[in-house]
This record gives sequence, structure tokens and C-alpha cells, in this order.
Amino acid sequence: MFNVLVLGLVSFLTDVSSEMIYPLLPLYLTRLGAGPAIIGLIEGMAESIASLLKVFSGYFSDRLRRRKALAILGYASSTVGKFLLYLSTSWLWVLGGRLVDRFGKGVRTAPRDALIADSIDESRRGRAYGLHRALDTAGAVVGVFLAYLFLTARRGDYTTVFFYSLIPAALGVGLLSLAKERRDKIPERKEGLSLSWRALPARLKAFLVVIFLFTLGCSSDQFLLLRAKYAGFSDTTVLLLYLVYNLVYALSSYPAGRLSDRIGRKALLVAGYAFYGLVYLGFALFSQPIQLWALFAIYGFYIASTHGVEKAFIADIAPEELRATLMGLHATIVGIGLLPASSLAGLLWRVFGAPAPFLLGSGLGFLAALGLWLVI
Repeated sequence: MFNVLVLGLVSFLTDVSSEMIYPLLPLYLTRLGAGPAIIGLIEGMAESIASLLKVFSGYFSDRLRRRKALAILGYASSTVGKFLLYLSTSWLWVLGGRLVDRFGKGVRTAPRDALIADSIDESRRGRAYGLHRALDTAGAVVGVFLAYLFLTARRGDYTTVFFYSLIPAALGVGLLSLAKERRDKIPERKEGLSLSWRALPARLKAFLVVIFLFTLGCSSDQFLLLRAKYAGFSDTTVLLLYLVYNLVYALSSYPAGRLSDRIGRKALLVAGYAFYGLVYLGFALFSQPIQLWALFAIYGFYIASTHGVEKAFIADIAPEELRATLMGLHATIVGIGLLPASSLAGLLWRVFGAPAPFLLGSGLGFLAALGLWLVI
């Protein structure tokens, strides 16, 4: 569990940094004159870049039998991206900073996740990913709280928050050097990477189709923050809502991972996707702003029951010699859906009103739960 703990602490520090910035971006972009459509475009492009890179990073990790070096490169790149956000004076600068930051995430994610799988036996894989997600999200709680403190003390001074976010990001890169890579746990690959759909295991193909369908309704979480802002919440209160979400997410991730070890990944994922449908329906139809406090908390339960569990499920069904590649491919399939999901959400918001993107997400969440239950 040493690697799991080290990687969890690295993610803790990185998320302290990231979440000092992330919930402020829609507020900051609004100040720079960007509306929901621009915010959707920025987030869709940034997250798609990250996800599209993951399959290639995973491939090189398997091919070179190296996890740690690629992870360090990715975390360092994300730190550079945050520095660009500190320098930003227009939404184009923000776009550049987000692209560099997400480039780093794309490079590091598959090797890091494979390193976790290499470090733990299958019977404890759910709790290992759950612990990693718990530490990762605890960093988000701290990061959002720090952003709230800075923004309260120096109201509207976003660049100061962006500057201080660089400190935990740099510390996380340094801590990663303590991780231990065991090349004997990475089987040698004798054939080249095949991107043929037919070459993939049938169960994996079915799961990826369901994930892609689900992702089309998963617009950026920044739309949740924007929903709260348009409902009348102040910038600092929006941060507190996001803090509640991350606190619930952090506290629920490890128990959810342990539960998936006991009852199976599929059962928990079906429940999680159905839960997403209910929560997004609530974001579409709420009648009183105070109801958003409960919705953000419930959203944290949904995230905890799916994100780490999806990674453990992929690790379970992927051949060992292709583990990083297929974990990266999973993220890439998600990324293919992220750009149209966030862009479409921004367009639906502008044309039909704020509830529209959440109604779409709700319907696709229920459909994904049904598909996973019936097909896989």
C-alpha cells in the first residue's frame, strides 16, 4: 500500500492546487466577458485534450514498462499550466492555461492508475482506488476552503489565489519521487498496439459504449457552479457549495471502494449512474435556491460511487500487459464525449434556458444505468 499512499498524497497536493482554481474559473471568466458557451468550449477542449492523450500515455507506459517518469512529466506540466492561468488577462489565456494543465493530466493519469493496480492485489483493488480518490478529494476540500479564505480576505483578487496554488502543485511533483516502480509487475509486450475495435475484449467494448453514452450527458461541473451563481448565490457561497460536494466525495470514496470489493463493481456502477440521473433532474427542476445545498452533497455521493470504481473495473477486465493502455483508452473514450457534452450544454443553456443541459444529463444517466445492467 506504500505506492497507493504516496500517489494519494501527490494527488492530495495537486488537488489542493487545482481546486483553489477550478471553482473560480467560471466566475473569473464571467468577469473577463465570457458567457456559458465560451465556458463550455474551454472546458470541453481542455478535458478532451486530457482524455485523448491518456490512451497514448498508457500505451507508452506499457511499451516502455515505465510508469513513474511519465507521471512526473504530467504533474510538472500541470504546474506550468497553472502558472499560465496566473498570467492570464483574457479568456484566450485561460484557454491556453487549461490546455497545458489538462495536457499534464492526460500524460500522468493512465501510468499513475496502472502503477496503483501494479501495487495491489485484485481482492483489494476497489479499496486502493477508493483510498486514492479519498485523498485526492480531501485535497479538493482543502483547496476550495483555501480559495474561499483568499477570496474572502481579498475579494475579487483571483490572480493571488492562482499564484498561491503553485506551491502545493510543486510540492506534489517533488513527493512523487518517493514512489517505487516495480518493473517485474509490468509484463513485457511483444506486439504493437492495436487500435482495432474488434481486437478488444467483448465485455470491455460493451462497457466503453455505455461509458460513451453516459459521457454525452456529463457536461463540465462548472455548469453546476454557474447554475448556483445564476440562482443568486455570491461567489464565496458558490465556493462553499463546491466545498460541501468535495467533502461528501472525500468521505464516501473509500467506503464505496470497499463496497465494490464486496458486492461487485457492476452493481455499484448501475446504482451510481441512476443516482446521477436523479441528481441532474434535481439541478434542472429545483424551485428554491436552498435546495442546491442538498443537491451538491448528493452529487458528491454519486461521484464517490463511480469514479474510483470505474478504474478498478477496467483494471479487473483488462489484460495485464495492456493495463495502462486500456485504462487510457477508457479515459480517451470519455474524452471523445466531453467536448460535445460541454459544448452542447452551453448551447442548450443559451437557447432553451438553464434547466435544459441538466435534463439531457439526467436522461442519459438513466439510460446508461439501464444499459450497464442489461448488457454487461
